[in-house]
Amino acid sequence: MDDKLALRIQLFRESGQVRPEVADFVTSELQALTSEGHTVTEDTAGMLTSHLMMALTRLLAGEPIEQFLTDDQVAAELAGHPDAVDRAHAISARAKRVLGAPLPESEINFLGMHLAVLAQHSTAS
Repeated sequence: MDDKLALRIQLFRESGQVRPEVADFVTSELQALTSEGHTVTEDTAGMLTSHLMMALTRLLAGEPIEQFLTDDQVAAELAGHPDAVDRAHAISARAKRVLGAPLPESEINFLGMHLAVLAQHSTAS
């Protein structure tokens, strides 16, 4: 993880936009991706980071997460990225275990899209 992405997480944490345990969880997930050889930087994972932190924060606060009208399109797009889908489901399972906040299917799909993009950036580097 680069310094800019670490700063993004720090700003979310220090501003109170996310709970410390959410920032820690997301940091851990990003570090795991880095250790597996993914290029995890502000440019490649900034949106993934923000999206995951805010989704988990909403879930922990008991806020509903609506199904998106584009869910079917996103799921169709993800058909070509089974590793990203599997990783998104694994992150949701860890979120349930660690935070008590499993991601709904619609959020798993969007997380899968972010992970598919990250994988493409990592292989292009």
